[in-house]
Parts: sequence; C-alpha cells; structure tokens
Amino acid sequence: MNTISDVKEVVRQRYGQAATRVAQGATNSCCGGAPGGLGGTDPITANLYDAVQSGEVPEKALLASLGCGNPTALAELKAGETVLDLGSGGGIDVLLSAKRVGPTGMAYGLDMTDAMLALAQENKRKSGLTNVHFLKGEIEHIPLPDNSVDVVISNCVINLAADKDRVLREAFRVLKPGGRFAVSDVVVRGEVPPMIRRSVELWVGCVAGALSDTDYLAKLAAAGFEQAGIEVTRVYTVADAAEFLAVQNIDIQRMAQEVDGKFVSGFVRAVKPTAHSAVGEATSAKATPAQAASCCGPTCCGGRS
Repeated sequence: MNTISDVKEVVRQRYGQAATRVAQGATNSCCGGAPGGLGGTDPITANLYDAVQSGEVPEKALLASLGCGNPTALAELKAGETVLDLGSGGGIDVLLSAKRVGPTGMAYGLDMTDAMLALAQENKRKSGLTNVHFLKGEIEHIPLPDNSVDVVISNCVINLAADKDRVLREAFRVLKPGGRFAVSDVVVRGEVPPMIRRSVELWVGCVAGALSDTDYLAKLAAAGFEQAGIEVTRVYTVADAAEFLAVQNIDIQRMAQEVDGKFVSGFVRAVKPTAHSAVGEATSAKATPAQAASCCGPTCCGGRS
C-alpha cells in the first residue's frame, strides 16, 4: 500500500523534473511515456488549448501543462471573480483565468513544487498580468481563508492526491456560498486492474489515483457540494492505454484490453450551497491568524471578526 507521504514525494519529484525540462526547452508528457504532451503523442495532454488560448500565454506555460482538460474553457468565469487553481504547475490555467476575470478579479495558483512555482512566476512576469498570485502549499491544506473564492478549478491534479476527501473539503471551505467547483480530471468507469492501483508511477502519470465516477460524485456530496455532475470530454482507447502503459513492466496487450474505455477525462462540476448548515460551518477549517489578518473586507473569511 502506498502511503500519503510516498505519493506526495513521488509527485513532488516528478513534477519538479517536469518543470526543469521545460525550463531547458523540452516538452512534457502526463503519463510517463514519450515527451510531447502538447500537440504530441500523449493521449491525455495533447491538444487541450486552441490557437487563441495558446497565443494568450507564454510558451513555457503551455509547454509545462500536464493537464487532461481545459477547465478555463468550461468554467464560465466572470469579470471580477476570484479563481483558485489547485496544482497550478507552470501557471497556464491561472494566467488564462486572470484574463477571463479581468483587472477587477484575481487568479490564485497553488502548487507544492518549488521548480513549478519558479516557472509559474517567470511566466507571470512574461505575461505582464498583475491580478495573479502564486501560493506554495498542498491542495489538502489550502492557505486561503474560508469563503474567499468564487471558483475552484484544477487540471488533472486531484486524481494525484492520496487524501481526496480532504482536498474536496478544503475546496468547499474556501469557496464562497454559491461558489463553483469546476475541474478537469481523469475518471474511471468500471473496475480497474489491481496492478494499476498499486503503481506509484502510474499514480503520478494520471491513472492509478483516478476515482470512479460514482465515487467522485459521492465524495463531492460528502464534502457538502450540490448539483454535482461529470461531463466526459475524452475517452481513452486500447491504443491510448497501450501508450501510457508502455513504460511499465506490464503485458501491454492484455492490460490494454482490460482498461479500454474505462479511463476518461471529465469536467467535474459542483456548487457550494448558498446557505449551508451550522454543522458545516462548525466543522470547516479555520483560517490561521496570518490568513485572517490578510482579510480585506467585511465579507472576507465569511464575515467573521
């Protein structure tokens, strides 16, 4: 069994290496196979951003993308909103979000990997955007106050978390009442062979940590969300499965047949109720004194003094 600390350390190392490759001018692959994630051969990361979006961000933000979808295209962001990207990597979705919400809005990116944060800061500088702020931390412990964010987005990161229940509770906590959870993620439909679940390498490569569609919806409900749903955006075929299993010591043909069509990319939506129970308020995590001190208005931190 992989421990939470094992998974976090492997994720940290892999994504740090990915950032270093991009800084040196290379491309990346989500699933551990041949590089070339954007416009390359990786079945999960290829061709997620159109030409217009690609032209809106620095090249290295695009090259550093290890996502499985395009949450900024589906989240219906509005001017003036505050957006948080969980596992922001090189910052592509943060920068695109910042453009959508405009100068009266704010886009936060949260990542635990120093190399990715450094790359994101450089991409922010190149973009010239001022309504962007990158935070260091873990998505299980979001360093923002309660009720401070309009939209939580993420791009193929929650499946990497060992404690997904904690991640979803934290997303619920920081969202304002009526706030939206709008993430792209890899989702499983049906049974998955145990050897995939046991592989930390595949976990980091978008696959082994993925929730089933029913489990994802159940966990969202348990965290307090309403109106949860999953819109399938890509279905991975036998050929795709063979590609992302090729780096493992696995009988690819047999395993590809077993996973054909079971892994999909989905856009996961949910809403924080506009009036949640006193029990939910009592159990939500409290902001630290430093976070509370950063509140800038009477509605920040849920209006608490």
